[in-house]
Amino acid sequence: MISVTSLTKRYGTVVAADDVTFTCQPGTITGFLGPNGAGKSSTLRMIAGLARPDSGQATIAGRRFTDLPNPARLVGTLLDASALHAGRTGLETLRIAATVAGLPSGRAGELLDTVGLTEAGRRRVGTYSLGMRQRLGLAQALIGLPAVLILDEPANGLDPDGIAWIRALLRDFAGRGGTVLLSSHLLAEIQATADQLVIISAGRIVARGALTDLLAGPEQSLEDMFLALTGPAARPEEISR
Repeated sequence: MISVTSLTKRYGTVVAADDVTFTCQPGTITGFLGPNGAGKSSTLRMIAGLARPDSGQATIAGRRFTDLPNPARLVGTLLDASALHAGRTGLETLRIAATVAGLPSGRAGELLDTVGLTEAGRRRVGTYSLGMRQRLGLAQALIGLPAVLILDEPANGLDPDGIAWIRALLRDFAGRGGTVLLSSHLLAEIQATADQLVIISAGRIVARGALTDLLAGPEQSLEDMFLALTGPAARPEEISR
């Protein structure tokens, strides 16, 4: 469903992505991991059509994001919850998103209930906590009944109950055939949620494959493997199982 082929992006002398290649299949949750500055957000922005690669391409269902006639009906994105308009209420935010997607405005109320913001729906987003904005951003991503979710740190600001809630929501989404690409620094949560992994370091993919296969080697945990691949003593070769 998501195909990333040889994506390369430079900002001056900084290489944000260097020949990045991976795929995400329907019915799976792919954890996209890497240290700060590794190239995760740049890659997600290129997939979502917010940045143009210097070379390579990313497609969703065989088409670039910018070529989709109504992107919200296929792809839901949450890349920066702080970008939500602070002066609008949660309900207004979702009603606008529903209108843009060509859906009835009643969809907004349904999604507020889904993400647990029914009572806060008429409050301005500027009064929301970070966790509440993350919930609203996820509701906006789901507004068009998409088949694909691309999420950058969606659990940021959520309490343990909220993290368990989003884990269940994403598992249900994938269980119904959806495709999830999920970036996070919460390694234990990725290990509990994802079934596929892509690890990036200094703009290059250093590991990719099924979680169970990647952890079948000498590394005892996802944290051990992550630090071995991205830390100062990281091996230069890519692991792919």
